[in-house]
Amino acid sequence: MDGISDFRSATAREAYVEVYDRVLAALWPVPPCPADVVTSLGTVRLYRHGPDGDDPFVLLSGAGGNALAWYRHVAELGVDRPVVAVDPLGECGRSVQTAPIVDGADAGRWLAEVLAAIGAERAHLVGSSFGGWTALQQVLHHPGRVGAVTLVDPAGFAPLGGRFYRWLVLGGMAGLLPAGLRRRAARRLDNSTLLETELLRLGLAGRRFRRRLPSLVPFTDAELAAVGVPVQLLLGERSALHDSAAVAQRVAGVAPGWRREVVPGTGHALVLDDVALCTRRVREFSPTRR
Repeated sequence: MDGISDFRSATAREAYVEVYDRVLAALWPVPPCPADVVTSLGTVRLYRHGPDGDDPFVLLSGAGGNALAWYRHVAELGVDRPVVAVDPLGECGRSVQTAPIVDGADAGRWLAEVLAAIGAERAHLVGSSFGGWTALQQVLHHPGRVGAVTLVDPAGFAPLGGRFYRWLVLGGMAGLLPAGLRRRAARRLDNSTLLETELLRLGLAGRRFRRRLPSLVPFTDAELAAVGVPVQLLLGERSALHDSAAVAQRVAGVAPGWRREVVPGTGHALVLDDVALCTRRVREFSPTRR
């Protein structure tokens, strides 16, 4: 259907799901605990870990990604707090979109409905790249149920430029190289995703998926100032998505209460470039804990 992300055929979906399940079994560090949540825009697949509670870490991957992108973070984040890793609606994964997502309000709506369904009251949203944009859309358009947000080199703070598209295209090409050459490319492109053989295999399996999500519109200064929950912003020093120093300076002016950090030696794939730091910062930034 026009405007709805989906595989090009049932056969393409079945082939992808087979690879997805195999990669999940290979990478997920704890026994998988899947659940499907029905929203007004589609059915969202998520994976729970950790203790019960109304203050989960809710993990949102970037464009083209899904819950498996967080496999290196789940176990530690779930030591003393619930974790919910999400296959974002409209991205390639186990979630199934059934209605168009036309703007940021829609992107925030399905996430708000997921939070309500899982009983979250003080969720800590953790969004990487496009997942960061989605997290802020929920806070801006459907406030409530969120106690804090961590943005990991998020999209939506500057227009997408040629540097980013070159990084994306070169990364896609490098993903097809033998392992040794991929390691060299990962260093040159500041892209640790190229070191993730299983995730690359999953991405290749999703080549017949059609992504139909709204074009990314950068946040205005007024929107950033209106975010009503504590936010920490982690930026890759060498990010291809934006000028991280300029983003940090802008945020300091319009949302001075946000915690800001430009992480040396990392790029846009910060969530994998420095797993330990990202996990530690998320656990430390818990202003909603009681």
